[in-house]
Amino acid sequence: MSTGDKIENSGEKLKGAAKEAAGKAVGNERLKAEGKADQAKADIKQAGEHAKDALKH
Repeated sequence: MSTGDKIENSGEKLKGAAKEAAGKAVGNERLKAEGKADQAKADIKQAGEHAKDALKH
């Protein structure tokens, strides 16, 4: 996994965590769900990058 991909995935995960926290703070279930979805998407991308790395070695 390249450093750029790691940074991008971490950024997406942090953005999702912030959305989730904001949703909890204001009682907005949709925003909270979007935050969780963003975090899950980042996790899936990261897992895909790890799989690509494993195939290269």
